[in-house]
Amino acid sequence: MQIAIIGLGEVGRTYARSLHAAGHSLHVCNARAGSAALAVASECGLPLHLAPAEWLRACDWILLCVTGSVAAQVLEQCMPWAAPHATLCDMTTASPHAKRAAAAVAKQHGRLYLDVAIMGAVALGMHTTPLLVAGDGATAFQAWMGSAGSRVTVIEGAAAGDAIALKILRSTFTKGLEALSVELLMTAERQGVRDKLYAQLQDIDDTPLRTFIDMLVRTHVVHAKRRAVEVQEATEAMSSQGIRSQVLPGVAQRFEKTMAGLETHPLESAAPTTEQALKWLLQREG
Repeated sequence: MQIAIIGLGEVGRTYARSLHAAGHSLHVCNARAGSAALAVASECGLPLHLAPAEWLRACDWILLCVTGSVAAQVLEQCMPWAAPHATLCDMTTASPHAKRAAAAVAKQHGRLYLDVAIMGAVALGMHTTPLLVAGDGATAFQAWMGSAGSRVTVIEGAAAGDAIALKILRSTFTKGLEALSVELLMTAERQGVRDKLYAQLQDIDDTPLRTFIDMLVRTHVVHAKRRAVEVQEATEAMSSQGIRSQVLPGVAQRFEKTMAGLETHPLESAAPTTEQALKWLLQREG
């Protein structure tokens, strides 16, 4: 099996080293013959290619490790040279829309395409950083990447674009929670109750995450008006400690939007399911 790595930034260099160490046959390519790219090529005993060309026809798997902004361009450059049986593995940070478009381009050329999302910092996890994969050939990719120590999770029944979409959604959750946690703990620390706060959050800690999130969405459309008042009270309490919230104004806007929607489009059920609540919310988004 022959593997091409296009792009020798931190991601490309990391997987070049791990795959070479595992005994896989590699071809490496980078648009510039920079010192870092030359060093990893030399370390692996390989020539450094500067662009896709005839050499790419020998490759069974093509790892696109460039930046998301040039992913589509590099994919187009690979198409004339990729072997008919080759699978393109897009490990870039291109958007879900861009990856779905890239999958369509690959399909037009009769090539398989994989959406690979790197679920962490390669600088920290190196080649063991978790990978989330969607698309045709995902199970085979999991097997040979796993032989080099990579941790690959295949999303069953998923299409290209789903892996990066899930990565972005996870980031939306964790970064939003991070910002809120910063403000929460600063305010608690100012009042000397940070240690006591954890005990008051224990019921949340004891609840499965899916159950908790679904509950928030279901009850949001029922209790938005009352909770909007609580958001204002929380903002004022934070301000009294000398901390101006950057998060709660956005939270208040979300509640106000729901309240406005309820004025013109009342709920059909006093106890909506998660699906019913989401349907109602999405209809209000236009």
